[in-house]
Amino acid sequence: MKIGVFDSGIGGITVLHDAVKMLPNEDYIYYADTMNVPYGTKPKEEVKKYIFYAIDFIVSQGVKAIVVACNTATSVAIEELRNRYSIPIIGMEPAVKPAVEKNKNADKRILVTATELTLKQDKLQNLIAKLDNEHIVDLLSLQELVRFAEKFDFSEETVLPYLKERLSNFDLSNYGTVVLGCTHFTFFKDMIQKLLPEDVDIIDGNMGTVNNLRRILEEMNLLNEGNGSIDFYNSGVRVEDQEKLRQYKDLLKQLD
Repeated sequence: MKIGVFDSGIGGITVLHDAVKMLPNEDYIYYADTMNVPYGTKPKEEVKKYIFYAIDFIVSQGVKAIVVACNTATSVAIEELRNRYSIPIIGMEPAVKPAVEKNKNADKRILVTATELTLKQDKLQNLIAKLDNEHIVDLLSLQELVRFAEKFDFSEETVLPYLKERLSNFDLSNYGTVVLGCTHFTFFKDMIQKLLPEDVDIIDGNMGTVNNLRRILEEMNLLNEGNGSIDFYNSGVRVEDQEKLRQYKDLLKQLD
């Protein structure tokens, strides 16, 4: 049985990459909801409809677990998804906890970046309220990075001016950690790093999510020896176009 990996678009490929590295013998279905991306600018209830349609489809393929490799989808629907399906549903959230633990005694602030919708949700607000006793967490939307990624535009000429503008209101010397709270943002990690002081760390929730996937599969005796295959789907339609498949596979290679 395969593992489903779901995202609004190509961002979840960053999580798929880490899953394949950790569990190379598993078979995967990657579902990108390319017809409806981005989620972060849309109303919550509209996004929920897209999520349920996507997860229904992935479950129909006979998967043994699903990784919701999308912070926005996790923030708006993860509890309802877990109540709806009997298979493990692994979500992800911005890596606020490790960031707070790291910065606790460093007298530094934390900048959590995410999509507009994620930043509005109670799930993130409650997480920060629970962990941020020192009130050192600031929030920033980098929504436009989703659009750049979906256009496969990773050029510095396009992206760096946008990042500089978005970061211009922050004294970056006050920060110890930047949290990438959207899987699309990981594609731009190196560019973000260029704009930060050398001692600022950038972290995301990808490896924590994949570690959680492995732990759950081990506990349920669901690990298996597959072929390491990956089937790509765009909004429920299997990707057969060789150029599109090449783009997806090239993204996986670029993350090595």
